[in-house]
Amino acid sequence: MKAFGIILIFVGIAMMIFNGFNVTTEKKVADIGPIEINAKDTDRIAWPTYVGGLVLVGGIVVLVAGRKK
Repeated sequence: MKAFGIILIFVGIAMMIFNGFNVTTEKKVADIGPIEINAKDTDRIAWPTYVGGLVLVGGIVVLVAGRKK
């Protein structure tokens, strides 16, 4: 449980610092014989900052609860 709590703490801190990331996908628009036309589409995957705080607090709770046993 100690390792899981530490991992949650680091993930929570990272989620508070980085509010999301971009994902680029490539889609085929047209395929006419030997000619192929592709389009790149960028999507943003984001989460609110308070979610990182909740994960951080959850990691601290797991870490403290693991020490009491």
